[in-house]
Amino acid sequence: MSAILIALAAGGSWVHLGCTTLIAGRGATVDGSVLATHSNDGEANVDPRLVRVPARDHMPGTKRPVFYSPETYPRYVGYVRGVEAYHPQGGQRPWTPIGYIEEVPHTYAYLEQTYGALNEHGVGIGESTCSGRFAASARGHGGRALFSVDQLSQLAMERANASRTAVQIMGDLAVAHGFYGAGNSTEGSAESLMVIDATEAFIFHILPDDTGASAIWVAQRVPDDHVGVVANAFMVREVDLDDPVNFLGSRNMYSIAKAHGLWDGTGLLDFTAVFSDGEYLHKFYSGRRVWGAYHMLAPSAAMPVDYEEWRKSRPYPATTRPDRLVNVHDFALVMRSYYEGTPFDQTKGLAAGPWGTPDHAMANGGSHAMKGNWERTIGLWRTSDSHIVQARDGVPEAVRGVLWWGAHAAPTTVYVPFTSGLTDLPNATLGHYEWQDKSTLLWACRWIFNLVQLKYSRMILHVRDLQDAYHARAKSAVERVTALAASATDAVEIRQALDDMARDLAEDAVVQLRELSDMLMFKYGDGFIAGFDSQGKYVAKPDPYPDWWLNAVNFSSGPPDVPAVAEGDTGAAAAAHGGRHRQPQAQ
Repeated sequence: MSAILIALAAGGSWVHLGCTTLIAGRGATVDGSVLATHSNDGEANVDPRLVRVPARDHMPGTKRPVFYSPETYPRYVGYVRGVEAYHPQGGQRPWTPIGYIEEVPHTYAYLEQTYGALNEHGVGIGESTCSGRFAASARGHGGRALFSVDQLSQLAMERANASRTAVQIMGDLAVAHGFYGAGNSTEGSAESLMVIDATEAFIFHILPDDTGASAIWVAQRVPDDHVGVVANAFMVREVDLDDPVNFLGSRNMYSIAKAHGLWDGTGLLDFTAVFSDGEYLHKFYSGRRVWGAYHMLAPSAAMPVDYEEWRKSRPYPATTRPDRLVNVHDFALVMRSYYEGTPFDQTKGLAAGPWGTPDHAMANGGSHAMKGNWERTIGLWRTSDSHIVQARDGVPEAVRGVLWWGAHAAPTTVYVPFTSGLTDLPNATLGHYEWQDKSTLLWACRWIFNLVQLKYSRMILHVRDLQDAYHARAKSAVERVTALAASATDAVEIRQALDDMARDLAEDAVVQLRELSDMLMFKYGDGFIAGFDSQGKYVAKPDPYPDWWLNAVNFSSGPPDVPAVAEGDTGAAAAAHGGRHRQPQAQ
């Protein structure tokens, strides 16, 4: 999602956006699958729905419409994409395309959130907006570029049966028709995608060219035994387009770099140094997340915690070998990280409050007048949805890809698995911010996320227990349908099993999260810890603030004890006001 600060003229409000992505080659995972992640770190105006776009056949001469990408709700309104959730509602009108390209005879089915996420062939994508040296605007919006990364990811899903093909399709279309980023300035003008299939993984970077009508792009293959991180800043360094196994890209990068004095033409071109505009918002906005992810996945690498400047210092590699093989659960833990147990632990200190909440919303009342910044964490309060896409070799195509999709913020979500071969998504994935629908995953997760802020250090333990138990059940369910797909001969039976699993697990997640929300309110409401003793009697015990926090907020400097009675006073007044500190009584 866009990482630029966008001032909304009508309301004067601000939107902070940005995403964190991880990737793993098949030799870096426990089961030999390829992994990529995405977090949609917008605010409450993005479109968090997960939908399925159907496969379709197209007549010769058909034109494929391209629509503008607002990156807000709704992401699209109309009929031509074949998704009922996108049909006009409540006075909405179908959108008008900003351009067209030639359609292909057949397009594949895929799962889509803001971006294409997983198609029927197991090609998966995770997105992270970056800063770029050049910026461009869309056709019909003051510019000449046709494609956003949203549209490019959709086309990759529709047309590619391999990750290598996907990056080539996106790059070629952007060069031919132009690319625009989520922001009109260089901050947010570029994009990065993690693109995977069951055998290969690529880190794809793209930005507008210097004319605003084409694009510059590169894709670096991830070594099979490596993991990688992109967190709103380019990571690919030296590019060797004469090594087509490991690098794909547009050769205009060389001439443009030389024309602008960004590269002297000697040696290999450093893509990040030449075409990135560095970190935005503040130093460590990207770097802390990259460090945090590598600290969890490859601690022995001892990555530096400090550096001078992103492009010049080259603080972190695009990929590295993990200390141990990773799996979906490991990537989920990274996506939920607040740097616990490190010097940057956001659950510690006065800002976290007495109960250690790591989530810090906008400072300064939205005025942005005060100088200062919070640490940018991987787990985040303003995430609308996130996912871990898994591509597996050696299994039937219907279950080759698994999209582990989590509504709302990663720290309190559960990741529900949806397979590449399903034919229908449950309505639980259609929640959005403009209407509170308690039957959806978004609102079940949003409720529990906000509830745990009341007493985070206690409540989050229950959430983690639920997450672990749910993931174990979901993993077993995926294993069952994988075995069925490998043994059954009836395609209809297989598809039905995939749809049933998706519906049952999604609906179960809503129920489990709702029940946990009720339990947490019962147990921790009003500053007490409530429950039942061994005889079944209800007991509510006080849960006082910790001493360190009371000292930090000068609790001892509050109102004094009742004054002592002057010497010589007698009677009821002396008995009642003996200078003792009295405990509060029931009111």
